[in-house]
Amino acid sequence: MTIDVRPATVFEDVRAVIGPKKPTSNVCFCLSYRIPSTLNNSLGPEARAEYVAGLVRGDPPPGVLAYDGAEPVGWAAVAPRADTTFARNRKIPHVDDLPVWSLWCIRVRPGHRKRGISHALIDGAVAFARERGAPAVEAYPLDNGDAKVDLTMAYPGLRKNFERAGFVHAADTTSVLAHQPRVLMRLDLR
Repeated sequence: MTIDVRPATVFEDVRAVIGPKKPTSNVCFCLSYRIPSTLNNSLGPEARAEYVAGLVRGDPPPGVLAYDGAEPVGWAAVAPRADTTFARNRKIPHVDDLPVWSLWCIRVRPGHRKRGISHALIDGAVAFARERGAPAVEAYPLDNGDAKVDLTMAYPGLRKNFERAGFVHAADTTSVLAHQPRVLMRLDLR
């Protein structure tokens, strides 16, 4: 299996990985940290899909997709922190004033897990940010130690996977998800 990570520029591929199984469902579509909560909560299923389709057509695209051949099998959301709600998040600190990029969601489709795709997505998201001039990439993974984490709530990733990719612990946060603390991990690209 060869995994290829590319910018998320094909909406149907993005939908296949992070879209709802039923078109009438009003699921995240990975917008909860990208847009203000009032806008996020106001979008119905069709408007949510249209919003994401617009992001996919934008520059930069909203993240990266992992492909196994022609099949999209994973997603990572990565964008300038200033363009996300992390710019104003009171639970996750800013360690300095650098215009860092945030990497906040990693999703691997069922049937494709435990094959190293999340590691490829982290590396691909970092390369994507680097190519666009990011001085550093931050992530806000769960610091779960050896505790099991429900896969639904593991979307921010796990600390050990970011450490494996060269990220270092930059700060503790007051954010908790799935009963696990989140930490601020950072990779300097300068």
